[in-house]
Amino acid sequence: MPRTTAHRTAALAAAAVSPLLLGLWAAGPAQAHGAPTDPVSRVYACSPEGGADARTAACRAAIDANGTSFAAWDNLRVANVNGRDRQAIPDGQLCSGGLSAYKGLDLARADWPSTRLTPGGTLRMTYASTIAHTGTFKLYLTKPGYDPSKPLTWSDLPTSPFAEVKDPALTDGAYHLTAKLPADRTGRQMLYTIWQNSSTPDTYYSCSDVVFPEAVSQSKPESSPTAKAPASATPVASASTTPGSPSAAPSVSTASGATPAQAAAASPETTPVASATGSGSGPSAPMLAGGAAAVLVLTGGAALVVRLRRR
Repeated sequence: MPRTTAHRTAALAAAAVSPLLLGLWAAGPAQAHGAPTDPVSRVYACSPEGGADARTAACRAAIDANGTSFAAWDNLRVANVNGRDRQAIPDGQLCSGGLSAYKGLDLARADWPSTRLTPGGTLRMTYASTIAHTGTFKLYLTKPGYDPSKPLTWSDLPTSPFAEVKDPALTDGAYHLTAKLPADRTGRQMLYTIWQNSSTPDTYYSCSDVVFPEAVSQSKPESSPTAKAPASATPVASASTTPGSPSAAPSVSTASGATPAQAAAASPETTPVASATGSGSGPSAPMLAGGAAAVLVLTGGAALVVRLRRR
């Protein structure tokens, strides 16, 4: 076979198999590095391996915005950052690492698949990876007051991470990180993970949506405008009785058999009032009035008899 024909045949064969080889290379271990699976990261949740999470409205919107799926969920990495994360990754693009192939992850919405955490509790992160690398994991949690409906910016994160883990062991295909969570977070927050390799020039970025319980407000029970006496309380005098009526005087319970005089003696602070029935301690007002009338009648009658006799 002439040399030119042999070269052409080899070139055609290489062209025919190169797409297949490229696909295998892209899906192979050389491109498999890592991302958090618990708390689940956006890139893993929305990948073909994300299960039900991948079918959520947030993931469907992210895939539409991305223009492709997140099959390469373990390859969100940027080379040669060297710790200059805030200078290298633009605001609003922290979840994608500034990479157009992952831009759908930057959508600002409050319905991303999330993981519930406890304020002040222990974080146990599983960071899946199929290739061991040395390096340092830096964990950040958005500040109190973070608004998930707005794009994530560096100002939403504290200056320093709440935890750093250096060179953890790769066990069963994952790094297992443990850290104590801040105690002052409530509601939906973002757990932002930076994995800066020391064995490669790459830095990996990931966003995990997490939810803390809302603070419970301790409100005092409303007091009733009218105080109600217990059912067993002794009845007291009514303050709304009509003056001059018999019931205008304070009424006293007779359940114990006490007489009105005894009840009055037991309550010295009560203003004394005239009794309508008399208590035996002195003449009542009607008796005094009747006696005076009788005296007047007798005196008038005696005077009339004397006058008749003189005639």
